[in-house]
Amino acid sequence: MIGKEALAPLRHRGFRAFLGARFTSLLGNAIAPIAVAFAVLDLTNSASALGMVLAARMIPTTVLMLFGGVIADRLPRHIVLVTANVVCFATQAAAAGLLLSGHAKLWQIVVIEVLNGAAAAFTFPAMQGLMPHLVPRDQLQQANALSGLVRSGTAIGGASLGGVIVGFLGSGWGLAVDAASFGIAALFLIRLRIPPAEHVAGGSVAHDLRVGWREFVSRRWVWVIVAAFGIMNAILAGGWSTLGPVVADGSFGRMAWGVVLSCQSAGTVLGMLVLLRFRPRHPLRLGMIGMLAEAPMLLVLGIDPEVVVLASAALAAGVGGAMFGIAWETSLQQHVPHDKLSRVSSYDALGSWVAMPVGQLLAGPLAAAFGVEQVIVVGAVIYAGVAALTLVDPSVRGLTRADQADRSEPAEAGVPT
Repeated sequence: MIGKEALAPLRHRGFRAFLGARFTSLLGNAIAPIAVAFAVLDLTNSASALGMVLAARMIPTTVLMLFGGVIADRLPRHIVLVTANVVCFATQAAAAGLLLSGHAKLWQIVVIEVLNGAAAAFTFPAMQGLMPHLVPRDQLQQANALSGLVRSGTAIGGASLGGVIVGFLGSGWGLAVDAASFGIAALFLIRLRIPPAEHVAGGSVAHDLRVGWREFVSRRWVWVIVAAFGIMNAILAGGWSTLGPVVADGSFGRMAWGVVLSCQSAGTVLGMLVLLRFRPRHPLRLGMIGMLAEAPMLLVLGIDPEVVVLASAALAAGVGGAMFGIAWETSLQQHVPHDKLSRVSSYDALGSWVAMPVGQLLAGPLAAAFGVEQVIVVGAVIYAGVAALTLVDPSVRGLTRADQADRSEPAEAGVPT
């Protein structure tokens, strides 16, 4: 059973409002990738075109990520998140309108994804830096686990719902639901209040970036993990996100692909339920062992994409991904000063995501040259090797939990009465 300690973050009003925003926006976001992928395939029937659209989102995210980290460390982070959610509401509503009216063109989808990617560059570092203001330091793992449960729970329902909506009604309705979710999330977030003392007023943007870079490189475990994920995320972006829908379209179908993604999210829920109670002494060691479970999922997709086996592999990968995700977020929040956390998170995202557009853009041409299955299988082998190498590094393997040093309550970041 889940004890009172695991649910302690829910006592804080700000955290409850944060979870409400997460639930609504992530429910729509679970539908969006399915809707976008099959909208592009319907328009072009091209894996290369799908890779281009996915890269169109990732490139501005990568380019603007460092600037997003500076802004999130300077301004109230909840206001940054409100602005980004409003932008995404507008872009997804426009995409839905174009698809539902039958006037959508590939270039329009590309432009919309560029704008969504730009908004994401501000959303990620602001989200990473917000949590320490909502709960005490010794509740961060539980708070991250609860947030992850919301993320994964909505992904389960959202992916299945997305498969049904796209399969029966079309991609336009999926993006319409996503647009509405962003609008509701903005209403939740605008009611948060972050104490002014936590805001950072600094010099130039260049100075802030240099400070963030020093914090980033001073911790070996941070840049080792980020470097590894630069390769691993590129493989997942190309092999799973880009070629996965292509495999599904040619074999078991779109609705079944939604089920597979839901199973992956269900595994994430299981992993997070475990980490609500289990607090590992060496979180990153457990997390990187968990990430090794992504490789069998890719192998099944490439060798024999039978739905039951693939869904089972995706379930196991979800468990492993949850272990890493909570371990990583909690380690950053515990070991990096709060006033620099968004900037360090932006360097993390930049390094981890910079090669994702490369994987997305190369997936189609490589599949055309060597075959879809061969590209996915080779990617799985490389992925497993890189993940295993991180465990050799003592800074990753030996990092310990640091949540007992300061049990003081933060200033309450709640909603106004």
